[in-house]
Amino acid sequence: MERGWILLVAAVGVYVASGVQGIPNLSFSNNTQVNISKNGCGVTKLCVQTPANCDPAGNTSCLFASVISSTPVAPNGSAMSFQLRGESVGYIALGLTVNASQGTTMLFICAQNSSNNGSFFFQTMDQNNTNGVLTPTDRITTEIRGIVNRNVIKCEFNVPNVNASKTRITSPTTFSLLLGTGTITGNVLGPFNISLNSGLLNLANPASNVPTTAPPTVHTTASSSGAVQPHAMLLLLSVLTLHVLLRA
Repeated sequence: MERGWILLVAAVGVYVASGVQGIPNLSFSNNTQVNISKNGCGVTKLCVQTPANCDPAGNTSCLFASVISSTPVAPNGSAMSFQLRGESVGYIALGLTVNASQGTTMLFICAQNSSNNGSFFFQTMDQNNTNGVLTPTDRITTEIRGIVNRNVIKCEFNVPNVNASKTRITSPTTFSLLLGTGTITGNVLGPFNISLNSGLLNLANPASNVPTTAPPTVHTTASSSGAVQPHAMLLLLSVLTLHVLLRA
């Protein structure tokens, strides 16, 4: 049975005593539709997935994310719209970072609450990239939609004012996208296990991670009706030389 809720909120910032963000005490609407597919990948939205070329609209295991970024507006940054799909008995998450081995990662977590009949919930965290510690954060996230179907979790959300330039990256929309999963025990989130690190990508360019290939080298040969072939040229020069010698 599918269980879905829609949250139209300005921010998610409710925490339980353990220090882990809890389920927001907000109104929900049932039967949310969250349709995630590869339509527009590389053209209107940037997409990453693992395994490679898996289909988020299919029934196979596929950890998939897409992002549509607005044009950066200084000094606030870009508004970004995300889609995330994966399978987990706990949570799936999308991370934005400029260096996966140091600094921090902004984590956006879509999860199912096993203690509440597998209901969907959403929260934001910061991960310390050195030791993996997760810390709750009040990151503004809007238009959150999520649905859980057995262990398949799908969600959509918008994040305003995303800006990498604060971390001395030239482009304010250049991030590494991290995809992964984790467990939930009670109200405690387990470590974020990274399944995919995209490397630095310009999220404002849908084709940022689309492979490009050099055009094939075209080998041309002279037409027999026009150009003189090399061996014919040598033969002609030999005849002319012999003719000159005979006339001398």
